[in-house]
Amino acid sequence: MTASTSSAADAHDVIRVVGARENNLRDISVELPKRRLTAFTGVSGSGKSSLVFDTIAAESQRQINETYSAFVQGFMPNLARPDVDVLGGLTTAIIVDQERLGADPRSTVGTATDALAMLRILFSRLGKPHIGPARAFSFNVASVSGAGAVTIEKDGRTVKERRSFSIVGGMCPRCEGRGSVTDFDLTALYDDSKSLRDGALTIPGYSMDGWYGRIFLGCGFFDPDKPIAKFTKREREALLHKEPTKIKVDGINVTYEGLIPRISKSFLAKDREAMQPHIRAFVDRAVTFAACPDCDGTRLNDAARSSKIDGVSIADAAAMQISDLAEWMHGVQDSSVQPLLQGLRDTLDSFVRIGLGYLSLDRPSGSLSGGEAQRTKMIRHLGSSLTDVTYVFDEPSIGLHPHDIERMNDLLLQLRDKGNTVLVVEHKPEMIAIADHVVDLGPGAGVDGGDIVFEGTVEQLRSADTRTGRHLHDKVALKETLRAADGVLEVRGASLHNLQDVDVDIPLGVLCVVTGVAGSGKSSLIHGSVAGRDGVVTVDQSAIRGSRRSNPATYTGLLDPIRKAFAKANGVKPGLFSANSEGACPNCNGAGVVYTDLAMMAGVATTCDVCEGRRFQPEVLDHHFGGKDISEVLGMQVSEAEEFFGAGEGRLPAAHKILRRLVDVGLGYVTVGQPLTTLSGGERQRLKLAAQMNEKADTYVLDEPTVGLHLADVEQLLGLLDQLIEAGRSVIVIEHHQAVMAHADWIIDLGPGAGHDGGTVVFEGTPADLVAARTTLTGKHLAAYLG
Repeated sequence: MTASTSSAADAHDVIRVVGARENNLRDISVELPKRRLTAFTGVSGSGKSSLVFDTIAAESQRQINETYSAFVQGFMPNLARPDVDVLGGLTTAIIVDQERLGADPRSTVGTATDALAMLRILFSRLGKPHIGPARAFSFNVASVSGAGAVTIEKDGRTVKERRSFSIVGGMCPRCEGRGSVTDFDLTALYDDSKSLRDGALTIPGYSMDGWYGRIFLGCGFFDPDKPIAKFTKREREALLHKEPTKIKVDGINVTYEGLIPRISKSFLAKDREAMQPHIRAFVDRAVTFAACPDCDGTRLNDAARSSKIDGVSIADAAAMQISDLAEWMHGVQDSSVQPLLQGLRDTLDSFVRIGLGYLSLDRPSGSLSGGEAQRTKMIRHLGSSLTDVTYVFDEPSIGLHPHDIERMNDLLLQLRDKGNTVLVVEHKPEMIAIADHVVDLGPGAGVDGGDIVFEGTVEQLRSADTRTGRHLHDKVALKETLRAADGVLEVRGASLHNLQDVDVDIPLGVLCVVTGVAGSGKSSLIHGSVAGRDGVVTVDQSAIRGSRRSNPATYTGLLDPIRKAFAKANGVKPGLFSANSEGACPNCNGAGVVYTDLAMMAGVATTCDVCEGRRFQPEVLDHHFGGKDISEVLGMQVSEAEEFFGAGEGRLPAAHKILRRLVDVGLGYVTVGQPLTTLSGGERQRLKLAAQMNEKADTYVLDEPTVGLHLADVEQLLGLLDQLIEAGRSVIVIEHHQAVMAHADWIIDLGPGAGHDGGTVVFEGTPADLVAARTTLTGKHLAAYLG
């Protein structure tokens, strides 16, 4: 074959999508160049994630899973085929999304990236004294030993033999490898001047009228009519600490257990964010978490901490800032473990290159922000020599200061230049600017989006008449008039994580923006010293926990007044108007679809043919309020519902108030009954904001509220923050977006760098002073943004 003849294989230089209809996509078709960086832009909810994640990446992963045997597929997630006519030219997709790393208390940065696994092997080979294999350094493995007689079959005879075993683990026995121990404030559990029968217990759900009451009153371990203050030592021990014991109450077999072990199992086993608000408030009040005194919070037992390399134990190494650990690793030389040393050095150097050198390997992975979690996942792929892979990124600029975005851009271009296709969903102009190709979706969000409104280069986008094109070269101006503070919130001696004994006064009654490079200590300062105070409501980036049955109406409490109004208008019970309760269609149990599990094949969801997807029994839909049935109300867009409940025969002030807030945060296009699982990251955070605005708070703390927001939506968010301040509230925002900084009344800038190079206040004052001084990284980037 001559060099001039082109091969058929060369025709596959594009990823072809024809007729994509996933979520709100309107039968769209697009060709994406391979081995190039393509940015997907558009307002929040326009369909970017539906095209990139739910169509292209999902189908790539599904087809890869199908190459495994049926046995292996049985252990993998079942992925349904996306709603699309043709997908051609797909390559292996690697998804790097913003999902938080597991919030399991045992998961750390080191365990999530395998760096700690390599470090354990290193210490088991080179550590002096030698204490055992790698598991002897693991805080997830307990040391156990035992002996006894075992019965075995030998030559057709049953023989008894004595056997013994021992496992050497590294787990601290006191805290069980968690690094912290819990202490209970007993005054928050009961009022000791009362007896149990008089309601001494102040724990949520522990009333004397229910099952717990019958068990406590009938157990016989103490006198239920005696004030707790007069209990003997033995009675108090039984009330608080008794191990599970089988007893009979009223002729029924039940298990009695002391208050503290019972609370530990029922409340403390849950992730804090997953708790209901009243239980979270109780836990915050009653339980204190302190570093374990036996292991000093290192999670490891004495033996694991005694083995050292060059005077450094594995606990010391895990606690070092990664940039320092990388330096130390380069000094460790031993030819017998060379491949291991090289692998560990490469991983640690990747942390530093990606701008996460300020973390330590023992940092709990649940405490990382969305942006940090996403970059931690990137580390696995940076040193990879795979080419012709499609890397899919979901807003890699999240949590990044403008200074850090330049480094992230270099990394994305490196991945592209190795011959990979890079697809990026992004809102920041600095990241869109490096794209070879741009696909802009819109024109609006939700049902008003789902179309491709522009395709081409960044230069062509700048002159295109789309919302992204018009806002791409936005330059904001500083505010003319600044609000004056009406008080201050004092922070003294803050030293959480990398903070260096910080004293700062946070002004109240104004918009105060806290800035600084990633890892400078912003979150440590605000979440550690401000968030827990009375009257402070925090809206952070943690994911909303909700099943496919949860929707904006259930999450915000909007469904309650609506159900009561329907019940009152029709003289029936409110429970009929809940798809999770009495009114649910019996065929699909109120889900609207019937799920069929096909073992290792993708499960199928078909619209329920009894209720036709409406989720309710037919007789429930005969009841109307304001001329609409309940399924029609749940099918409305928020903006429609806001009008419907605002005036006329559907007027319902309690519902209108909540809907008004949803419109204010820019969710007017979302359907009232849309499952939470279909909302984008930015939409979920704004839903949280709308739900929290209901609370009686004096101060709002917002952690990067511009996440997932298009440039056009940021203006609306700033308007909402102004409304809160005009209503007499204080707003503190942790933010990297220059438009928010420019709109601030007061800025507190932390730095100068990240990790132990940060943790101090490098500037506090007005945005104008910050720009004029230009002494900090934030000042320089804000000045450039103002043009």
